[in-house]
Amino acid sequence: MNIRREILELNDELIRIRRDLHMHPELGFEEFRTADIIDTRLTELGLQTRRLAKTGVVAVLEGSAGATGGTEGSPTGGPAGPTLMLRADIDALPVQEENDVPYKSLNDGIMHACGHDAHTAMLLIAAEVLVGMRDRFSGTIKFLFQPNEEVAGAEIMVQEGCLENPAVDAAMGVHIWSPLPSGTIGATAGGVMASMGVFTIVIRGRGGHTGYPELAVDPIIAAADVIQTTQRLQTRDISLLNPTALVFSKIHSGTKNNIIPDEVVLEGSLRYLFEPTEAQNPFGRFEEIVRAVCAVHKCECEIEILDENQVVVNAPEMVQLVRECAAEILDDATHVVDHRSMAGEDFAAYAKRVPSIFAFVGTANRAAESDFPHHSSRFNVDEETLPIGVELFVRTALRYFEKQGKGGISD
Repeated sequence: MNIRREILELNDELIRIRRDLHMHPELGFEEFRTADIIDTRLTELGLQTRRLAKTGVVAVLEGSAGATGGTEGSPTGGPAGPTLMLRADIDALPVQEENDVPYKSLNDGIMHACGHDAHTAMLLIAAEVLVGMRDRFSGTIKFLFQPNEEVAGAEIMVQEGCLENPAVDAAMGVHIWSPLPSGTIGATAGGVMASMGVFTIVIRGRGGHTGYPELAVDPIIAAADVIQTTQRLQTRDISLLNPTALVFSKIHSGTKNNIIPDEVVLEGSLRYLFEPTEAQNPFGRFEEIVRAVCAVHKCECEIEILDENQVVVNAPEMVQLVRECAAEILDDATHVVDHRSMAGEDFAAYAKRVPSIFAFVGTANRAAESDFPHHSSRFNVDEETLPIGVELFVRTALRYFEKQGKGGISD
């Protein structure tokens, strides 16, 4: 079987699935239609499925190379060998789509503005190709379609057992990526997507008249000082070799221009592309600075921090597999690039437990109007790059088992 030819023969179906999902986006843990489509298609391929975390779908494919028997989908039957998990995310975002395309979202205020429709379609087609190649590897492939990536659904999937039955030995995720041009693949060892925490700070003073500010305790000036002073975190408290991004994105206070308010509410995010230590702890230092500044201004403060994602760390041995396969797919190793991002990704929940690779498939193409940022109301993908993602899933899976001595790649 020629892998590329097989994938290209399914290209019309790949695009059809992606466009259908794009037209019917669903928010996290509400992806019921999407889950049903995934479930039906995997079942038609002869795979047994199970649901996790309401709308997550898991299916298992057992290779039959050298098999002496076993039951499809059984955690104990089938050929011996490692288990590789291939993951796609399925949720959309609360964004009103502005693209003028035939497959524009039909759900008001909801849009696939991050490419998860493409990821789902790519993994479904990869599953179909790999089912037809099961005699070429000995081991297990677990297909994981995960809900609610935008709000850390991966950890819930882990808690509900997605890495068990059978136990996962390695994992792979692929993200369509508009910061990279079409025709490139990004795969880098180490931290590749940032830890992200979101915070809310309530600064309380004592309100009063703007004509008598000395009689009040002004939380506005305290908030301004907090915003300014905490910026030292990125340049003075954390090593410049450890990328850190602190952004305040929301400020709310006051009712009238001549009244000093009682409180100010600040919100924002703190991201960093390294694993924190006692000496280099971004949120620990952030909270210390905030409390100290508020004390100087005689204000009280409450700080709430929600740790949404941890840093995604790629295992070197998994990166090597992907880079080898990517060079074959693109027919040019120079188009396989190093790439890191300060965006967050809950794939970290898998990567911190098993050796993993999170790879980027470039999709920026001005002619296809696919060079808008992720989460933009104009985000779209270059559909010419979808087969690249499918082939990357397929070839990496086969190469993984080949390296384990459980199969091989041959066109």
